[in-house]
Amino acid sequence: MNPLFSLAGRSALVTGGSKGLGKAMARVFAEAGADVAICSRHENELAAAIKEITAGTKVRGATFVGDLSKRSEAKRLADAVVAKLGKVDILVNNAGSNVPQALDQITDEAWDKIVELNLSSCMAMSRALVGGMKQRKWGRIIHISSIMALGSKERRHSYSATKAALIGMARAMAIELGPFNITVNCIAPGPFLTDLPGKLLSDEEKRVFAQRTALGRWGDPHELAGPALLLASDAGSYITGATLVVDGGTVCKTF
Repeated sequence: MNPLFSLAGRSALVTGGSKGLGKAMARVFAEAGADVAICSRHENELAAAIKEITAGTKVRGATFVGDLSKRSEAKRLADAVVAKLGKVDILVNNAGSNVPQALDQITDEAWDKIVELNLSSCMAMSRALVGGMKQRKWGRIIHISSIMALGSKERRHSYSATKAALIGMARAMAIELGPFNITVNCIAPGPFLTDLPGKLLSDEEKRVFAQRTALGRWGDPHELAGPALLLASDAGSYITGATLVVDGGTVCKTF
């Protein structure tokens, strides 16, 4: 592997890392030489996922159960990962969800849960782990935003609001943490056919989403691995406060 993309000696935590985009990013980090921790709300998914993530590598893998829609879980999870791996150099805030609701039908419970999981947990995880990064003068924080932060769709109020807020928060973090050689960026994925859109969208909606891309298809989760590795490695050392759009050309296809 090109040394620019090597993560040898690094440790990474990917929240929501047991499937989909999270698992794909965790896998590429392991292939690049990083010890990898993943967390999920669903304990039954973790063992098989970490086995797949670390297969054929010599890195350490660790799994943790946590519900990041609860604020107290972030500090507990961060402490547990550091205790297991010794440090976290790379944090990917990938855990998130979506509860589509019409504006006049939004419930406080659903709104608060999405804000806590999609936005507040990213702040809380970063807050809990940034101290060690500052001490070591090296760190990478990657928030998984969405093209729904740049455009939207009906009934996506809480999702678009939280994903747009991540972009603003990343810019503020980047300014504050730059002097410590810590970069903070967002990735804004477009249509990737993971479990969440697979469950929420009808077959017709899936077809329409594919047509909206310049490439005419949905993305495969492994196609997010390269962009994540760029931002997590020395190859992306001068990229910070940015939002990398990985959408198959959806945003550019206006007409």
